[in-house]
Amino acid sequence: MNDKATKGMKVRRTVLGDDHVDRAEAIKTPLDAPFQELITEGAWGTVWASDAITLRERSMLTLALLAATGNFDEIPMHIRACTRTGATPQDVAEAFQHVAIYAGVPRANHALKLAKQTYAEMEADHD
Repeated sequence: MNDKATKGMKVRRTVLGDDHVDRAEAIKTPLDAPFQELITEGAWGTVWASDAITLRERSMLTLALLAATGNFDEIPMHIRACTRTGATPQDVAEAFQHVAIYAGVPRANHALKLAKQTYAEMEADHD
């Protein structure tokens, strides 16, 4: 593993948690291995590993961008990651307020729906 990949895997585990990463690694195949390497080095080893802004701020940006571009499938994963990055439910709600104004109310509304569902699931898991 090169330095970017090593650093990326560390950040990925910090943000998403060992359980999530272990599950993803366990189902990796030769078909998606190059893609997994790309995101581990590029997304996690470069962007998320930068200390220019905090992990909390990156969570807020990521959630806003996912919602604004209509990439809703990863929103629950990143909501769960907020417990490790320090982004609060209020932070998430603020990010989605920006989405409503700059990218559209329907996208922000759907993202909030997903966030509410995910937070409810997380709370149920702790009961």
